[in-house]
Amino acid sequence: MDAFSIDDLIDCYRRGVFPMADARHDQRVFLVDPARRGVMPLDRFHVSRRLARTVRSDRFEVRVDAAFSAVVAACAAPRAGRMETWINEPIQQMCDALFERGVAHSVEAWREGRLVGGLYGLALGGAFFGESMFSTERDASKVALTHLVARLRFGGFKLLDTQFLTDHLSGFGAQEISRASYARQLAAALAVEADFGRMDPYAGGVAAMQVISQAS
Repeated sequence: MDAFSIDDLIDCYRRGVFPMADARHDQRVFLVDPARRGVMPLDRFHVSRRLARTVRSDRFEVRVDAAFSAVVAACAAPRAGRMETWINEPIQQMCDALFERGVAHSVEAWREGRLVGGLYGLALGGAFFGESMFSTERDASKVALTHLVARLRFGGFKLLDTQFLTDHLSGFGAQEISRASYARQLAAALAVEADFGRMDPYAGGVAAMQVISQAS
């Protein structure tokens, strides 16, 4: 991957391919093009009543792009139930370079001045490629995801790529689709001029839930 540039990486995402590592301390990076792809339909995002109350309460202060590198590092760190991750040092460096380009973004949950949850990904056209999320307090990453979906809806995005389908994401309405179906959705989304920064970065939980309610 020594001759692999950031432009090459962006082109990979545009083709539906993304980087991974076998382990945190393995310096090798390989490219993945799954036969089945996880996507989150933005107009059918499901928020439970309990989570909706938590989002509206603003128990967590949600910030955007305030601590991108810290979010990636937290996603890469081992934790209970998951001692190994696919984010190694080369991938972290790529993420930082993408952030400097204005392509990568983070949505963060803060509580009493501490970063307690968040997620990061890439925005290209009308597609957002969700990479990873973390949480050290209950509901922190869920609140960040809810704010992300509101921001994507408000900004005119058409696709939220979750890479793989997990039980956790299924609860929000994520689906698994074929590679061919994903390619069609990706092409349509990349043709759209969406704006990740259109929504007020200080928008609270009430505003986020209003956007999501309008989409449902």
